[in-house]
Amino acid sequence: MGFGRYSFNKKVNGRFYKTNEYASAIRRGVVDGSIPYSTKILAEGERLDTIAGNTYGDGRLWWVIAAASGIGWGLQVPPGTLIFIPDSTGQIFSLI
Repeated sequence: MGFGRYSFNKKVNGRFYKTNEYASAIRRGVVDGSIPYSTKILAEGERLDTIAGNTYGDGRLWWVIAAASGIGWGLQVPPGTLIFIPDSTGQIFSLI
């Protein structure tokens, strides 16, 4: 099951959560070690949507990698940037 940046809208305990709430939780989880992740240094021409597609099977989840990496909403990131790639989206979407 995939969740895109604009399509995700989940109601939990009477409150709707969108990707900006998840972005903060994802970054905190990476920083505090509660979300397992791998790292990668981007090469020339690599894009987050392609990496998300290869990792999660859905390129629309590029924002998960952007949030984990603390790089904002940029789909194209300069080569040489260290990114953090959460191992599983299941754990991410269970945070909230």
